[in-house]
Amino acid sequence: MGKKICELCLSPDLGGLELYMMRASRYLSEQGECISVINEKGKLRSYYDDTAYRYFTLKRRNVLTAWLTARDLARIIDDEAIDILHVHWTKDLPTAIIAKLLSKRKLKVVQSRHMTMTRFKDDFYHRFIYRNLDLMLAVTNQVKTQIEKFIPASICPKVETIYIGAEQPVIIFEEEKKEHREQLGLADSFTVGIVGRIEPQKGQWVVIDAIEKLIKQGIDARALIIGHAMSEEYLNALQKDVIMRGLKDRIIFTGFTREAQSMMQLCDVMVLATENETFGLVLVEAMMCGVCVVASDSGGPLEIIDNGVNGLLFQTFDSDDLSQKLSALYHDENQRMRYAMASKEKALKYFESQKQFDQIANILRAL
Repeated sequence: MGKKICELCLSPDLGGLELYMMRASRYLSEQGECISVINEKGKLRSYYDDTAYRYFTLKRRNVLTAWLTARDLARIIDDEAIDILHVHWTKDLPTAIIAKLLSKRKLKVVQSRHMTMTRFKDDFYHRFIYRNLDLMLAVTNQVKTQIEKFIPASICPKVETIYIGAEQPVIIFEEEKKEHREQLGLADSFTVGIVGRIEPQKGQWVVIDAIEKLIKQGIDARALIIGHAMSEEYLNALQKDVIMRGLKDRIIFTGFTREAQSMMQLCDVMVLATENETFGLVLVEAMMCGVCVVASDSGGPLEIIDNGVNGLLFQTFDSDDLSQKLSALYHDENQRMRYAMASKEKALKYFESQKQFDQIANILRAL
């Protein structure tokens, strides 16, 4: 690329944003020189340990001592001769901007905006941040519109839309798929999957409600809930509710896995039930797998799914509507397969990660 990139994410958690940053850093490393800076105690670290990808760790401090983190980051930037600092987690912006000002380099700071923006950014703090930001990459056109609406034109950096790409999966053969389904207790049931952190806004409870409704209709249905819990208390309450409803053998919690796309291939339908998902990478990953997708009718899914063409949208947090959509897909397997094939075609055309990272590399190269 001719420019050295630093991918920054000090988030302690592990979700779509963090994994996207990791994949971007690996792609950019293979294209040229790139390092990563991550949280010393964050869950991302396991994806860097024992690999050839270069990374540094920093301690994330409280507000009063955050400048120390920025100072340490500036030292890395200078020592490594970084040209572009690519930020993913919004909470890292102050650290990134202060590091830019402390650095001896003529540093460019780029933010990939993964979250929605809902209020005006016209106070002193935000003016300081956005005046020193060189470029924003919005993950959807909706987010791009929000940025341009809520950041005053006088301080708004250049904004471009770059969708989050998904890797093409390793396809599982039918015999292996059948074996995995048997191991999980899915057998020949109509299986609905949902991937993501287990928390109320992600909507696992909506899928559980819908499965209960399908069973009452006489449909042999099960749910595969894939992901780690943000709160053990909430997970325990959810599992207790499942038992109270008599659904213990119908709702399978897998916990966290690095093989999400393999698990998706065990499902007949993948659901994204988030209240307002900014993008919806798990949808694209499922589409890449050739699995039929159903999602909430808000946020990012509106730019991913063409309703009735390559999947279905349901009213957000409405388990009645979701169960109706799932029931229709259960009773019409041919339609389900048509949606799946059309969704895979769209995912390969618009959301394949190699294409997205190529765009990012070109944009960074031009800075």
